[in-house]
Amino acid sequence: MILTTLNDCSRYEHLHPSFKTLFDYLKSHNVKDMELGRIEINGDELFINNVLVDAVAKENQPLELHEQYIDVHVLFEGDEMVGWLPKDKIKTYSKPYDAASECALTTDAPSAYFSLMPLDMVIVYPEDAHAPIIGNGKIRKMIAKVKL
Repeated sequence: MILTTLNDCSRYEHLHPSFKTLFDYLKSHNVKDMELGRIEINGDELFINNVLVDAVAKENQPLELHEQYIDVHVLFEGDEMVGWLPKDKIKTYSKPYDAASECALTTDAPSAYFSLMPLDMVIVYPEDAHAPIIGNGKIRKMIAKVKL
């Protein structure tokens, strides 16, 4: 997992062939003001889920994992906390990995939490179980899906 800001994202362009495309897109488009929903960049290889969601209480948000995509979260508005646990520490799955939803869920508790401020960015790899959108009120953010 990488915790950074949108302003510093170019430092991580070399970590995946699609990162530069994504970061250039984010710098040249005001995603925050774009329509909610899926934003196509490169088909299923690279796309954005642009969302406005109700935050979830810490005790009600399970950790999730993905196998086929790296998640890149950018917070635009609201107060968001994210829980984290390394995949190798998971003991119990409440939902095994399902390729159709590209997600698995676990009942394990995060080993760490961190808070995001607007324009903070989190890059989450398949080895990072994460519990996003923890907080109160509305959260406006985007989640880019980068195919491995």
